[in-house]
Amino acid sequence: MLRRLLRCAATPAGRQPRGRGGTPLPPAAARTVMTAVPLAHEVLEGSGARPPLVILHGLFGSHGNFHTVAKTVARRGGGKVLTLDARNHGSSPHSPLMTYEAMSLDVQHLLSRLGITKCILLGHSMGGKTAMTLALQRLSCLCPQPDLVERLISVDVSPSSTTAVSEFSAYISAMKSVNIPDGLPRSAARQLADDQLRPAVQLAQLRQFLLTNLVEVEGRYTWRVNLEAISHHLSDIMNFPVFHKPYPGPTLFLGGSNSPYISRKDYPEIQRLFPKADIQFIEGAGHIVHQDKFEEFITAILNFLPPP
Repeated sequence: MLRRLLRCAATPAGRQPRGRGGTPLPPAAARTVMTAVPLAHEVLEGSGARPPLVILHGLFGSHGNFHTVAKTVARRGGGKVLTLDARNHGSSPHSPLMTYEAMSLDVQHLLSRLGITKCILLGHSMGGKTAMTLALQRLSCLCPQPDLVERLISVDVSPSSTTAVSEFSAYISAMKSVNIPDGLPRSAARQLADDQLRPAVQLAQLRQFLLTNLVEVEGRYTWRVNLEAISHHLSDIMNFPVFHKPYPGPTLFLGGSNSPYISRKDYPEIQRLFPKADIQFIEGAGHIVHQDKFEEFITAILNFLPPP
């Protein structure tokens, strides 16, 4: 069951983006030049004329997390759908920089390379914050196409601090400590890694999600995510850049009723930055909304998209 809470009203704008207009850059960003990396991606063609739906996954994820969603939306909704791997994830290149400004720049460059001048952005968790960053940058010098984002969907995340950094630090430390002998069969390697992760990552579903990043390269097992870059920028990933001007397009914040990632304390900031936002919750879903309640998730997305 889909529960709609409110439609946000317009509110005054706040401050300028962090690192813009004379505001000092964070130390990590100041030390590293921000350049785009070529993102691995998959395109599913659709028959409709609606702007492409671009799907951005969350932390430790990959474009494969949304493959079934993309196929279903392309089939039922009639439009083109793109899924992509964020930098330091999946098959995309690694980079020492892992800020939302950098990840937004990657998406902009990919869309430009594909000749996409207007799109609909859907992002889950970290991907939701990347999508919000890109939509908000439309009014800044960083986005040469001010109307690039026609509408926006943020799945189970708000433009506020997400959670305690220490929780994810423990996951990263556990992943770094995994030790698997060379040449072990994949099933045995996954079981061994699962056993080693269990003390720090007690939820079995979360361990299985993390293990999707365990890959074999020339007989040796390694993590395809860039744990060093993620660890270094964990506080950037958990927080959100500061912006001045609001995004004026239609926006859907779609959360799980059993997840704490969007709460009433986040509503003022959502209202400030996204004056046309609609906040909805899918009953019985946790943070992985599209997995917990697939049909309800698809219905909510299709209802929000413009006609094909």
